[in-house]
Amino acid sequence: MFLTRLFSFVSATALLSSAALAHEFWIEPPKFQVQKESPFVAELKNGQKFEGVSQPYFENRTTRLDVSLGKDTTEIIGRMGDRPAIQLPAPAKDGLMIITHEAAPSIVTYREWEKFVNFIQHKDFQQAQATHENRGWAKENFRESYTRHSKSLIAVGHGEGDDRAMGLETEFIALDNPYRDGFDGVFDVSLQYLGTPRRDAQIEIYAKDAAGLVSVSIQRTDAKGIAAIPVKTGHSYLLDAVVLRKAANATTAEAGPIWETLWASMTFAVPDK
Repeated sequence: MFLTRLFSFVSATALLSSAALAHEFWIEPPKFQVQKESPFVAELKNGQKFEGVSQPYFENRTTRLDVSLGKDTTEIIGRMGDRPAIQLPAPAKDGLMIITHEAAPSIVTYREWEKFVNFIQHKDFQQAQATHENRGWAKENFRESYTRHSKSLIAVGHGEGDDRAMGLETEFIALDNPYRDGFDGVFDVSLQYLGTPRRDAQIEIYAKDAAGLVSVSIQRTDAKGIAAIPVKTGHSYLLDAVVLRKAANATTAEAGPIWETLWASMTFAVPDK
């Protein structure tokens, strides 16, 4: 067992640098509907387009991991090297279970200017290139600090209940429950940063069908920071949105990270009726 966990640690460490530019990070259970008190597992995944590498649990890479149902929130105690990273019994009562995870800051180095330009264009950060150039920052070998802020919605039994703000620096807050009887097929979600709605912000939407085929679309939030996302039964979904900001105390590329990104994600499924 020790050797298995050691191998997981070495393997994951080796993956970190190669996966650093992979975009999304999310929580993915094999089933989004479970029965109360049944074993529940979920993976932490890093990758692109709803396909990625499962990450083991590391305490030093996790700043928050908990489970909520109703008004109750309980810390999830992981073990180093666990894969799936999230393992716990489902709550003892039916409702909407919310898994919340935040990752410790990591660093990525942009060795080529074009990679950064491609990233900011893809994420629609229209002023970032001009800001970088106007500050006279280096265009090679500069660093970015990034953090991950992830939520997953899982139905326990009937799955009734509501999502709520979890106090993440940036987060999605579901305004609909896709497991609830009478769900109309439009998933309303609020996107927030520092507790404030993000207006006109880009959200990437990944929809995976039962065969594992993924489709990608983009929407923007409205003046209230809300997006109304049409969803299909029999699909699981990943929502992803990124905040880009100047790193604290950013001066030069040599002194430390000059950019910081905060990645919000949410996963859920829409059951077949």
